Amino acid sequence: MPRKAAVASVADQHAAPGGAAAVDRALSLLCAFRSGEDALTLAELSERTQLYKSTALRLLASLEHARLLQRMPDGRYALGAEVARLNGIYAASFSLEAQVMPVMRELVATTQESAAFHVRQGDQRLCLYRVDSPHLLRDHIRAGDLLPLDRGAGGRVLMAFGGAEGRIYDEIRQRGFVVLSSDRVPGLTGISAPVWNAAGELAGALTLTLPEQRMKPEFTDAVREAARRLTQRLGGPVSP
Repeated sequence: MPRKAAVASVADQHAAPGGAAAVDRALSLLCAFRSGEDALTLAELSERTQLYKSTALRLLASLEHARLLQRMPDGRYALGAEVARLNGIYAASFSLEAQVMPVMRELVATTQESAAFHVRQGDQRLCLYRVDSPHLLRDHIRAGDLLPLDRGAGGRVLMAFGGAEGRIYDEIRQRGFVVLSSDRVPGLTGISAPVWNAAGELAGALTLTLPEQRMKPEFTDAVREAARRLTQRLGGPVSP
């Protein structure tokens, strides 16, 4: 039977209401790092979090497996590569927002349909930004939602320009955009085009979603032009 700590850990003292104690404790280990510190010993982590060393070791193993921490050759623990990756996404979101949102709002104002900006996150896609259609009947995706990468117009564009193989991806690369109906949700049409950054890298996919019955031919040109303008704003390459 596990021992009851004489002193409550930092995580237990500041537990998330309705949260998971193990997650709170793991996060307290990450939060133990202070500015200017490159690595901490097990003893230092245990002292700062008020966790038993045995408990801290189990949590550290999980954090190391997730690449949030890494164990150094001398046995100390340092922040891992996944922290840097997440920080990059977080930082990029602020620089992107000022560029993406005005273009998306203009696209929605023109089409009266919903627009989203998707980025790849592992084997899924993240809806980073979203502007809703004024219509009650619409796709109810929100910023922050994770969606399939292999279904839906936005995901197909991310896969195509990420190098995926297959006829559909070859066609998307050749055309430079995609229009799909009922690929992710029955009765929903998606129009998506890639957006490029100043380094010539895929920044994301700009996508318009709407019920099939409201689809208009001019919407495709509107999405393509919006993606082109956004690429220009980000300093990316555009066709003359």
